[in-house]
Amino acid sequence: MSEFQIGDKVTAIYKTGKYIGEITEERPQHYLVRVLAVLTHPMQGDLHHPKSADVGIFHERRSLAYREQTNVPKQMVKHYVEEIPEYQESLRIAVDKLKKDLVEAASPWADKSLEIIKGLEQDYFK
Repeated sequence: MSEFQIGDKVTAIYKTGKYIGEITEERPQHYLVRVLAVLTHPMQGDLHHPKSADVGIFHERRSLAYREQTNVPKQMVKHYVEEIPEYQESLRIAVDKLKKDLVEAASPWADKSLEIIKGLEQDYFK
C-alpha cells in the first residue's frame, strides 16, 4: 500500500519551486499533484549552472499555476496538514521572499533574476 492516497494534501518540490497541492493520481515513480498554493518560487536562470549569470540562455522560470498538475517524484512529496493559503496570496509571499533574497545576494545572477521577476510580477498580478 502507498504512503499517500488520492486527495491527500502534500508539499511537492518541482524543479526549484515548492508547492502545496493534492495528489490526483499515483504512477510508478511519481505522484500527479494538483497545485493549490506556492511555498517557494522557482529560481531563475540555468538549472545546470545555478546562480550563474554567464550562461547561454538565462531561463525565465514561472511558478506552476493554480490547479496545474505536474508529475512529482515520490521522494519529493511530503504530507501537509496546515491550512492551505489562497493561491494568489501564497504566490505574492513567495515572490516577495525571492526578491528579498535576490537583493541580499547582490550578484550579476541576482540582478538578472530580479529583472525577470519584475516581468513575471506584471503577468502574475495584473
